[in-house]
Amino acid sequence: MTMMVAQHLPCAAQDTAKRMPTLPEVSVVERNDQPSVSFSQTPSQVATSEEMARLGDVQLSDAMKRFTGVTLKDYGGVGGVKTVSARGLGSQFSTLVIDGVAVNDCQNGQVDLGRYMLAGSAAVSFYNGQEDNMLQSARAYAAGSVLSMTSEEPVFYHRPFNLRLGLEGGSFGFLAPSLTYSQKIGRRSKLSLSASHTRSEGDYPYTLYYTASHADSSSREVRENSQMHLTTLNANYFLTIDRSRKLLVKAHAMSGFHALPGPVVYYAAKGSEHSEERLFFAQGVYTKKGESLDIRLVGKYQMSGDVYEDTAARTPSGLIHNEYAQQEGYLSQAFRYRLFDDRLSLSFSADEAVSHLSSNLADNNEVQRLSAMGVLAAEYSEGNGDKGLRLNAHLLGTLIGDASEPLTGEPLEALRGEVYKRLSPYAGASYAFDHLTLRYFFKETYRVPNFNELYYFTIGRSLRPEKAAQHNIGLTYHDYKYYLNRLGKHFYDRYCNVSVNGYYNRVSDKIIAVPTQNMFLWSMANLGEVEILGLDVIGDYRVELPMRKVGIELRAGYSYQYAVDVTDPSSKTYRNQIPYTPRHSGSIALTATSPWLDLGYAITLVGERYAMQQNTEACRLQGYADHGITLSHEFQLRESSLKLKAQVLNLLDVQYEVVRNYPMMGRNFRLGLVWSSL
Repeated sequence: MTMMVAQHLPCAAQDTAKRMPTLPEVSVVERNDQPSVSFSQTPSQVATSEEMARLGDVQLSDAMKRFTGVTLKDYGGVGGVKTVSARGLGSQFSTLVIDGVAVNDCQNGQVDLGRYMLAGSAAVSFYNGQEDNMLQSARAYAAGSVLSMTSEEPVFYHRPFNLRLGLEGGSFGFLAPSLTYSQKIGRRSKLSLSASHTRSEGDYPYTLYYTASHADSSSREVRENSQMHLTTLNANYFLTIDRSRKLLVKAHAMSGFHALPGPVVYYAAKGSEHSEERLFFAQGVYTKKGESLDIRLVGKYQMSGDVYEDTAARTPSGLIHNEYAQQEGYLSQAFRYRLFDDRLSLSFSADEAVSHLSSNLADNNEVQRLSAMGVLAAEYSEGNGDKGLRLNAHLLGTLIGDASEPLTGEPLEALRGEVYKRLSPYAGASYAFDHLTLRYFFKETYRVPNFNELYYFTIGRSLRPEKAAQHNIGLTYHDYKYYLNRLGKHFYDRYCNVSVNGYYNRVSDKIIAVPTQNMFLWSMANLGEVEILGLDVIGDYRVELPMRKVGIELRAGYSYQYAVDVTDPSSKTYRNQIPYTPRHSGSIALTATSPWLDLGYAITLVGERYAMQQNTEACRLQGYADHGITLSHEFQLRESSLKLKAQVLNLLDVQYEVVRNYPMMGRNFRLGLVWSSL
């Protein structure tokens, strides 16, 4: 990196070449305020809290839809279910990790990203394959991709506490108040408490087309039975025991109600369904970094409950009312031992979990799963810092047993259920030099069917586990330069990062979920063999003038996914694109900061998809472009600050569907303010 010196000059022309001394070149390889994306052995993407705030993100799904190679399923509105799939593998292959601990749902195997708010998050990261970290849980190793949320650790300046109040409101009854309080406790510990409530009427207008071609008659309707409210509470305790030992304890509680508007079909009855959900978990993460041995210990308890009710439908026993209750105890241990001046690292991770699901259904009203996973990993690196060669390999062992009635001390095999065993390998290599990083990895991922797929609302219950083989090869160009003036003050930044990754995935016994009457009830089937060939291209360019508080960042991504059924050459679906996976997709995000106004402009681009396995015109979903703009300004008060925000979502008022017959919200507006103590 070349450093330059600037000085104030009179208007008269002068020869300044001799006055500008040549300073030595300095290399800055990565910003230290976010996880590395330039040198990661697996492709990674990061959205910082500052970037998410400028773009007006509220829910975790808002940030995810701009990540390249990610397919977001959204069932409409603020309260619609939102799940994520990466590189055609399916949402159950993606694992959400909060502060290093995986979130699990044994009932449906996927996490509704709309239930998680971004307030209090320092960063959101996404890793294809796995996180580039040897000291992680076996569950994270077992995932096909990892979505990671990191809580923001409070920083104190003028007083031993911070207070932040937020209020946001918008179209169609959207209202979201929030509160965050943090307290310094002694020299080594901090406490952070936050609460938020989000509600929406969801009564937005849409156009109902009477034919799939949209060429015939239509009418203007209003989305009904779409109300929602969601309350979340968080508590984080940060303890720095000493320089090498830390403890993070987190508690999270959520309670929500979602009316289920159902699919929009001509002459269909108005929605009469709703769901209620609650979630609580408490977890602790202890880390110790020694001279040669690193340790990470995790303990977690989670309980959740879901209720589904249809007030119009009737059965011989009355209206439809289904209740589900989950409980899980989870332990994880990870150890890393470094040898030969840290060139060789060996690690071992082990996870144990007991998951229990009960329901009011007559069949399989009690289901229990015992899970044990272990990982042996090794990494060799040579070179200085992040430069040089890195080789990484691990072997994951999975042992999972189900019992469809409570355990009674009998051997698990003797009970009505299944036992799943598998060894899954991984191997990766990367080489970094100057401004380039080359990478390759191979990973096998093994996914056991979840309880819903095996025991509830399925067509055929003899489902086989999915097995995915992932190959990735790519390169990253990175360049970060800063410049100083003659007084040595930092006044200019330029950052550039371009990543290109090609991948080939093959999934055996892929399980496809298709909604039946509504988005709560599904049918499941093993599709067979799926072949996925793809390309992800990501570019990030940033210019900053720190002394003048001015900056511009442009991030763009493009994804190509050829994800087709290759089970049976004689089938009508052979070489057809699998449902809800676009061939082409991308995103553009522009953010600009200044002392006067901050700007965020985002575009999400999704090509055509198919709602069913056959790629016929009747099953085709049109592509769309979703634009959103956010303007904000922060006022500095005497001992506090006040930030005002205005936002327009779906700026061009495009009606589109992410999922068939679930129209998304048109143009809508939001206003928000955040008051923070200094």
